[in-house]
Amino acid sequence: MFGKDFQKIWGDTDSSFSGKNYKLKEPLKYALIHSQYKLSAMISRLDAHISRMQERDRALFERVIEAQMSKDTARAAMYANEVAEIRKATKQLLVTQIALEQVKLRMETVSEIGDVFVNLMPVVGVVNQLRTSLKGVMPEISLELSELGDGLQEVVMESGEFMGGSSYGAAESPEARKILEEATAVAEQKMKEQFPDLPSSGLPLAARQKA
Repeated sequence: MFGKDFQKIWGDTDSSFSGKNYKLKEPLKYALIHSQYKLSAMISRLDAHISRMQERDRALFERVIEAQMSKDTARAAMYANEVAEIRKATKQLLVTQIALEQVKLRMETVSEIGDVFVNLMPVVGVVNQLRTSLKGVMPEISLELSELGDGLQEVVMESGEFMGGSSYGAAESPEARKILEEATAVAEQKMKEQFPDLPSSGLPLAARQKA
């Protein structure tokens, strides 16, 4: 069982949150709950944005077909390139959404068992890597992930100091890589299921390969 000091920084007592060298402005439990709310909002926005991208993809896909039927190879190739770019961005958004759902599940587990340092290290690594990959796709989400990552890193460092943790290698965590790899695999499968292949006839090889 953890002592009174941990209960204080975790938020299980009515005593004021002060003393020692704690840097957080609120108990760990409430910092994590706040982060979970932010994550839920991000996931919802990503879902809405992915739906819009799918609608745009369908419209452009139909234009590719129409252009091909009209024997307008140049216009078909132009639309096919747009489809390829949309699908590239959509895949990254799907990876981000799926990975953040896993992050949120892990954070919910943390808030129940209090095993903050061990369980949150890979979460911070995932958030930081997603932030980087989204800079050119959804800068506003990338910025929010940066703020979220900074806050979670502070929680991890605070709990690590309390529990004697000396190693902080979230970005290199095998668990973080596993979460991202699994999210990528699921996203690729969803792309295959939800986005039809472009017709190959009459399209340049580069456009087909990009899609």
